[in-house]
Amino acid sequence: MRTNAKLELDAGTKTFASGLLPDLIAALRLSRKGDLVAVISGDASIGPELEAWCRFTRNSLVGASDEGGRTRWVLRYGEAPEDVGEDRPVGSRLWLYTNFDCNLACDYCCVRSSPKAQRRALGVERVRRIAVEAAELGVDEMFLTGGEPFMLPDIGEIIAVCAAAAPTTVLTNGMLFAGSRLATLRSLPRERVTLQISLDSPTPERHESHRGKGTWARTLKGIELARAEGFRVRLAATVSTDAEAEEFRGFLDTHHVSEENRVIRRIALRGSAAQGIALARADLVPEVTITAEGVFWHPVGAEDNDLLVSRDIFPLADSFAAVRRAFERESEHQRRLARIFNCA
Repeated sequence: MRTNAKLELDAGTKTFASGLLPDLIAALRLSRKGDLVAVISGDASIGPELEAWCRFTRNSLVGASDEGGRTRWVLRYGEAPEDVGEDRPVGSRLWLYTNFDCNLACDYCCVRSSPKAQRRALGVERVRRIAVEAAELGVDEMFLTGGEPFMLPDIGEIIAVCAAAAPTTVLTNGMLFAGSRLATLRSLPRERVTLQISLDSPTPERHESHRGKGTWARTLKGIELARAEGFRVRLAATVSTDAEAEEFRGFLDTHHVSEENRVIRRIALRGSAAQGIALARADLVPEVTITAEGVFWHPVGAEDNDLLVSRDIFPLADSFAAVRRAFERESEHQRRLARIFNCA
């Protein structure tokens, strides 16, 4: 999907040595913080210079694509909001995309999950090895996401394997707790499993505008059922604005949902989303994320090449080391900037 930008700057034959820099500065002066600016050129060699310039000016290069033999780079003016990542040790949390198919087709899904998406399942045997090696590496918490994990017939075994290795959170829309899936839910260890259920708004309209008609009431029913079964339930809202976030906080306060049982996040301009916060790798504190395709920097872009760290999952220690090395390289850029601009 082509990322829309507020401004399109055709560089023509210009490079940083021949007039591109003034054009970039002029484009940013016409923009507001958070706006996207596209730079188009037939000279692919300006890419590294553009990335370096973004780092020096504290903007972010968030994507690049080939368009008919020319390259189109998209940069975001200004730094990402402060809440796009948490400061925690790399490798303390591990994310697994159990699958990519889903019973819903949310219009902002960062990995384009839907009923038509290919399953691309990790599979229980691969998860079993991941869980064993994760425990040896001292992983504190595991997160299972998708797609919708409860679409999988063996999800009960997958969750149990992970929960034996570390406390496990399962991200779900909460709409499939019936029949054999309800039996699966009831078989899980309550003391080791948290259900993080997505509810985007206090009333149906906004939630259903993203997720489909009738989904709000069914999700609420799933939340109530999970609580009645004795599970810790964390509510997660994906919102477009600060006002929507505040509204949802008020809703959670009214229903006495504690801070540790709520997650409020902004829409990321990834996957199916047409609008949202454009995020580059440098904006995100790494969270080791594993899919059937490999190891990724962060779950928000777990099918995007710019966040791919390695195609090789095993041994898991090597995957963790690869993410740490990539993080050190990002950190070194920041340290280098600090040294260059040390004015006294």
